[in-house]
Amino acid sequence: MVYLDKIQKIEFSYHFDKTINSYIIDSINGKGNYWYVVYYDGGWPECNAYRMDHYPYKNKMFIRIDRVSENCLDARYEVFRAEIERLEKNKGKAIIPEVLIDGPTTKLTLKDIEVTPHNLRNDIFKEGYITAIDVIMSLGDKNIISYDIQWYDSIGTARVVKSYWIERINKDRVKGRCGFVYEAGSDKFRGFRGNHIHLPSDVRGINSPEYVLFFWIYL
Repeated sequence: MVYLDKIQKIEFSYHFDKTINSYIIDSINGKGNYWYVVYYDGGWPECNAYRMDHYPYKNKMFIRIDRVSENCLDARYEVFRAEIERLEKNKGKAIIPEVLIDGPTTKLTLKDIEVTPHNLRNDIFKEGYITAIDVIMSLGDKNIISYDIQWYDSIGTARVVKSYWIERINKDRVKGRCGFVYEAGSDKFRGFRGNHIHLPSDVRGINSPEYVLFFWIYL
């Protein structure tokens, strides 16, 4: 959007709101209340409750900007604001109130888990940036679980993946089309209401979400 404004294709206004740690669109061509739909190669449009400016770009990516209701935006900003308040309350430490692992043999519900950065994707992010995959790696550091990760250039019809995925947690290892996926955010947006999006965990930055869930699926 900034680029389109720069080349005078649109009139774009935005500002940074530190209370939600995100940029907000003020207006596009004089109109406000915009949100977005985005997905990577091999994906599909999906409802999301994830900060627009935190979603990393990849080749063959689809992006659509839509006007939405003010209530739709306010609900997301309220959740983002609660995350930052939680982060500040914990003096900058990412402490997740609830971390869940739901695998064929591993069933865990853990409270108040501190997550630390492992800089797995320092090819993209600055040192110290925390992503969802750091949740699993932090649990490994604490000897709560053991795990393996695996790099994938592509997966099935998704030709552009280029990310690390959780290959194993304890005895539960990816087999065929069965394996772990995840979601993170607020209870208000659980599942396909906004938290379960096809953004690999190694590039999904987290502030201080209400919960993080890694669960087993059969595709």
